[in-house]
Amino acid sequence: MSQALHPADAAHAAPLRQASTTLTLHTPGPGLHEFTRETAQWVAAQGMDSGLLTLFCRHTSASLCIQENAAREVRGDIVRWLDRLAPESAAYAHDDEGPDDMPAHLKSILTGVSLSIPLLGGQLALGTWQGIYLCEHRRMAHRRQIVLHLVGA
Repeated sequence: MSQALHPADAAHAAPLRQASTTLTLHTPGPGLHEFTRETAQWVAAQGMDSGLLTLFCRHTSASLCIQENAAREVRGDIVRWLDRLAPESAAYAHDDEGPDDMPAHLKSILTGVSLSIPLLGGQLALGTWQGIYLCEHRRMAHRRQIVLHLVGA
């Protein structure tokens, strides 16, 4: 367990640093697309031992989640569940970009566009079966931008 620094010891603590980048991910269509490896490689290259990574999806029809990365069926079940919650329908007033657009916005609200992951011992503090995913909610292929921002020492 970590202990808080005494004020006299704070002067000897490593100064906080920041780093940021934007990943561009190409999605073939709907689904959960893992990008844990790319994220972990970038974090490792920053040379920080502890801190907090924030990920932010710059889109309103895609989102982010941390989910199981062992059983592929989990990802399929999640996509089907989201489709039941926000089905394509002619009932939506917003249909400027096609019938899958408004449901994609709703799915993005449900899953969220940002994540925070602690950095411990130079590693993302993900669980054994956890992976970082871009949730593509549109039918067509897209290029999605994910901003990574790391604060730490």
